[in-house]
Amino acid sequence: MRLPALARTTHKWLALIIAVQAVFWTLSGLYMTAVHIDIIHGDHLVRTAEPRALSMAGLVEPATFAQSGARSVRLETQLGKPVYVVDAIPGQMLFDARSGALLSPLDEDAARDRALFHYAGTGGIVKTELLDVVPGEIKGRPAPIWRVEFEGFWRPTLYISPQTGGLVAKRHDLWRIFDFVWMFHIMDYEEREDVNNLLLRVATWMAVATSLTGAWLLLYSFRRRRRARKAAA
Repeated sequence: MRLPALARTTHKWLALIIAVQAVFWTLSGLYMTAVHIDIIHGDHLVRTAEPRALSMAGLVEPATFAQSGARSVRLETQLGKPVYVVDAIPGQMLFDARSGALLSPLDEDAARDRALFHYAGTGGIVKTELLDVVPGEIKGRPAPIWRVEFEGFWRPTLYISPQTGGLVAKRHDLWRIFDFVWMFHIMDYEEREDVNNLLLRVATWMAVATSLTGAWLLLYSFRRRRRARKAAA
């Protein structure tokens, strides 16, 4: 087979194979640039907490928790009340900072109260469930975890830790769409994290080869046309 014919055949088949992925790259890239990243992150779903002075009078001494094997004690406010988040050998626990009473694991009402406190939207709660298996959209977070879904077109959802009472993650359908198209964009169809996976590298080099063979064919056609003009003259 002559070199031009080989280049033409190679270019044709590479272009045919890579065209589908090129469409995915284009459409996913369009979505990721059209929707602002702050909206994707769901920052608008969460109310900005105003800093308030906290009176230290009447609080349980943090050293009290050292007897139970506490490795760290953090003072914070939840629902306007002081609490201690204690990292101990059994795991993280939540205590009332004034009475020392154990608050964790949080029940459904406590999780709903915290989700409502954080939520910046106007809709009410649609569903609350305690998940023993962490869903893919918040993978890497510890289980169990409270999932609180609110009313709204994009299904806004807050995840609350039953152990610390903290807001773990915020999700909505625009984020879920982003995660889906990101999977196609980086061609990691399992973890959706590896931006240097083998499949993406192969597709990238195929695209480069398609461009190079196309450029060679373009130059070859120009040279062939010039030779034809000279022959005619």
